[in-house]
Amino acid sequence: MNFIIKNAEVYSPAYLGKKDIMIIGDKIIKIQDEITINNNLNFLNFQLIDGSHKYIVPGFIDSHEHFLGGGGEGGFHTRTPEIQLTDITKGGVTTAIGCLGTDSVARNLRALLAKTRALEEEGITTYMYTGSYRIPVDTITEGIREDIMIIDKVIGVGEIALEDHRSSQPCYEEFNKVVAEANIGGMLAGKAGVVDVHMGKGKNGLEYLYRIIEEGILSVKNILPTHINRNQNLLDQGKDYTKTGGFIDLTTSSSKVKSQENQCAASLKYLLEEDVPIDNITFSSDAQGSLPKFDKNGNMIGMKIGQVSSLYAAVRSAVLNYGIDLESALKVITKNPAQIFKLKNKGRVKENNEADLVILNRDDLLIESVIARGKVMIKNKEAVVEGTFE
Repeated sequence: MNFIIKNAEVYSPAYLGKKDIMIIGDKIIKIQDEITINNNLNFLNFQLIDGSHKYIVPGFIDSHEHFLGGGGEGGFHTRTPEIQLTDITKGGVTTAIGCLGTDSVARNLRALLAKTRALEEEGITTYMYTGSYRIPVDTITEGIREDIMIIDKVIGVGEIALEDHRSSQPCYEEFNKVVAEANIGGMLAGKAGVVDVHMGKGKNGLEYLYRIIEEGILSVKNILPTHINRNQNLLDQGKDYTKTGGFIDLTTSSSKVKSQENQCAASLKYLLEEDVPIDNITFSSDAQGSLPKFDKNGNMIGMKIGQVSSLYAAVRSAVLNYGIDLESALKVITKNPAQIFKLKNKGRVKENNEADLVILNRDDLLIESVIARGKVMIKNKEAVVEGTFE
């Protein structure tokens, strides 16, 4: 289906004003003040979408989802289920990156690769990390460098766990070698080679990342520490880390009783007030990951499941509850991850980019419709495309 969206206010995420958008196939062909269909284009059978009283924004990019589920920290019965297509699209996400977590035994990278391909066949854009929490890193081929180079879907390595009781407790040299291999694989394959780092609440925090900076051999541009909003100490370390040029990722799902959407939005507000560049911040959902709650002795006393819906909920809360302008708030789930992960045709409403769009109701900023690769996935808040087994 080919579309023309009429009379919508467009955020690229930069505000472009009221525009018409032409979509042919999976590409944005034109963005103009007014688009009319001449006789030469009649054969394309355009469907018109009324964008009046709507905002058009880029499809969201979620850089941390557990496609196969996660968990298991409380025994086999606490393994969380696989994600479904509409879990993702209802949250406005059109590009997602999958990972393994604590369990790389009962869940493995070949299964993750299969699920990554399945979700793309169902309509969205997907990538994955090789590896899991532990070092030495599990891979599909001979190593990290080879996985990134040879396997199209592998975009980096992670989530490598540091400062967490579920980590394999690697020494600095082991971690440094992982970063080096991801960096070389990314260079050779023309990919980002990102190392996604799960940060726990250990007292050493971002020490390994600062050591990489001090040594001055490897760049931290391809390292993305996540869960930075876990506590205030880690958030403050993240704040200082961005001043060196590093990127940080805030997690929107949480096992805490209070609203993590508001906590994540509040953390974004705090960082911006502390002069952290907005371009150095991303959000991710940790969807389908287990969110265990432990007592002071390390015993698990409860568990929730991460939700894709928390991603945009945090952005919306940042705008409505914390006074952050929509243009800035959208960057953390659109333009910023697109740049960090070198997704050249993603993250912006731009001519010749892929037609990944979210239509928001202007009055309440709720998601109205979602278009992924030129195909309507969500229309009037209802899924029109479901996963194979939904």
